[in-house]
Amino acid sequence: MKTLPRVLVLCTGNSCRSQMAEGFLRCRAADVLEAHSAGSRPAGQVHPLAVRVMAEVGVDISRQTSKHLRPFLENPPEVVITVCDDARESCPAFPRGTVRHHWSFPDPARARGGESQVLSRFREIRDTIGMVFTAWVDGLRDGRRFP
Repeated sequence: MKTLPRVLVLCTGNSCRSQMAEGFLRCRAADVLEAHSAGSRPAGQVHPLAVRVMAEVGVDISRQTSKHLRPFLENPPEVVITVCDDARESCPAFPRGTVRHHWSFPDPARARGGESQVLSRFREIRDTIGMVFTAWVDGLRDGRRFP
């Protein structure tokens, strides 16, 4: 059985952006990679609005958990993708050969306003993350060299 390349998506709290990216990867790319997410300072929970807006597009992240990146240092993935500037700055050094990407997205948990405005921001970030990660996976499927 062929082992799939492991991809780790990092953000600071591992409650919104990295969770959404992990969800998209698990849902749309399970045949080409193994997706994980973690945080440098995990929040301890997946943000309920992240769960809600992902469910709206048919991606269930309700069973995902917020976790620290430490275990991934002991067993490094092939690819690390940071999705916030703080995580990029605090990301520890992974072994030589680990490919790193940085695609920064605003933190939807910082959205202010009424419920409709906050939900709108979560949806906007979700859609952008989905577009970027789907395009990356499409490139993998089109035969572009991994990663």
